[in-house]
Amino acid sequence: MPIQSRWTVPIPEQSLQKWVFGSSFGPLPDRVTFVDADNPDTRSLTFSEYRLLAKRVALGLQRAGLAQGDRVLMFSGNTLFFPAVFMGVLMAGGIFTGASPAFGSMEFSHQLINSGARFVIAGKRNVPVALDAMERNGIPKANLYTFDDALSSAGYISQLDIEHWSALLANPEEAERFDWVEPSDPRTSTCCLNYSSGTTGLAKGVEISHYAYIANGVACHFLEQQTPESRELLQRSKSLCFLPLYHAAGQTTFVANQPKLGVTTYIMPEYNFEKLLQHIQRFKITSLSAAPPIVLNIAKSPLSAKYDLSSVQDVTCGTAPLSREVADEAEQKLWPRGENFVRQGWGMTEITCAGLLWSTEDTQKSISVGEAVPNGQFKIMDGGREVTEPNKVGEIWYSGPTLMKGYWRNPKATAETIVEESGVRWIKTGDLAHVDRYAPGAKVFIVDRVKELIKVRGFQVSPAELEGVLLDRKDIVDVGVVGVLVNGEEVPRAYVVKGSPVSEMEIMKWLEGRVAKYKWLRGGVVFVDSIPRTLSGKILRRSLREMAKASDSKIKAKLS
Repeated sequence: MPIQSRWTVPIPEQSLQKWVFGSSFGPLPDRVTFVDADNPDTRSLTFSEYRLLAKRVALGLQRAGLAQGDRVLMFSGNTLFFPAVFMGVLMAGGIFTGASPAFGSMEFSHQLINSGARFVIAGKRNVPVALDAMERNGIPKANLYTFDDALSSAGYISQLDIEHWSALLANPEEAERFDWVEPSDPRTSTCCLNYSSGTTGLAKGVEISHYAYIANGVACHFLEQQTPESRELLQRSKSLCFLPLYHAAGQTTFVANQPKLGVTTYIMPEYNFEKLLQHIQRFKITSLSAAPPIVLNIAKSPLSAKYDLSSVQDVTCGTAPLSREVADEAEQKLWPRGENFVRQGWGMTEITCAGLLWSTEDTQKSISVGEAVPNGQFKIMDGGREVTEPNKVGEIWYSGPTLMKGYWRNPKATAETIVEESGVRWIKTGDLAHVDRYAPGAKVFIVDRVKELIKVRGFQVSPAELEGVLLDRKDIVDVGVVGVLVNGEEVPRAYVVKGSPVSEMEIMKWLEGRVAKYKWLRGGVVFVDSIPRTLSGKILRRSLREMAKASDSKIKAKLS
């Protein structure tokens, strides 16, 4: 039998915007919801201003010709106004989709065409890529708007004859009277297409309904308020948004969940680690939602000691596995007296965001990613057999109300990923894990991705495990492990960012004393300046494998 969540909580059947704001016209508290972290004294939005700006976007999009179900593609980094554009698209009856601002022409063109976006709102630096893709695919230039952190086009000059996004905004008086579009069936009405990372092929649009998005928020809110202390902390909580808002993790947290809870969020336009530390100190940030590279920097960087991080009371790490060694180092920097620990979570774009999390009532320190969120369930599968014992590794199959409708216009990929059994839809996640016990409340421990395992003479080697061990060395700042072919056999190779002088042989010999022989780095150690990652923190192993193929040097392996 699957492992059910310990909790079942009701899910409102309404639009996401109604869940966040309550109504289109009712009074809202004037609490500060968003602050530009680089310009905190002059640039902020209250909760009521957030709703009004979103309504201005919505009415403007409708007047520009947006019909119900049309897609609007946001191609920009983080700004104070990003959340209002997201909500405005939904209020207009449209579907939001966001593209990474790091995309080149080919990647952006794929998402533009696959989503069938009718309108594009692009950051200034992204306009040339967007314009090129739109022209090549016959999409009118008039449907492209330049996006920045200004609400007025005063002083704005476009050499490309592109409208400033403020041209979309209806005036405040008209927007006050505007009533947003409420979907007829929130369970089937799509609110966003959040594209999967595409590290194993072309990115796929993940179709998320209003109902699924709200179910994600309801579950997170429930777990965040399980003790009187946690509820009190939320009332004075301050968060820092440096995760990309086009991505499911940043989007669900900062566009919907935290505004509804009344948390003040400081938005960083661009990620910079030292600025992050400065902001924590200046604004007394209490809560961090982070990816492993951020926690790694807190643990390893000497900059961490230069700033007062004592205001931080809660760190949740997701998007990729975090090793115990790195978590321990970061915790010593943040909480030297051992009063707290970094909590990990697990989720997927395909399940809106969160699937396994910690409840605030649970204070037992662990490297686990938590347990099934309210209304969720999972099982561990080994081939076609369900694992019903603790500590045995298998693939997570997950089910719950947050599950995607499917991959946008890709029934083949949907059928390969979603399995229906006895009326229950399960997603085969590709993540390998084990549980500490086989019962509700079981803690889950992620091992690795199915497709990332290295096969060494029939043995399975987890790159994440080796990365965790290697990061225990003080002279290694970051590392990525992949399988490479040497003399026709697959063996592990480590790409290492070093923080102090160390040789390849030193690292290899050090590891050999800590892991089984088949896990040794017989593919060698290669020193690099940085490990390629997605903006959400996942290692781009495909890039490392391509780096290995392109390398002129041939590393001899000791296969005996």
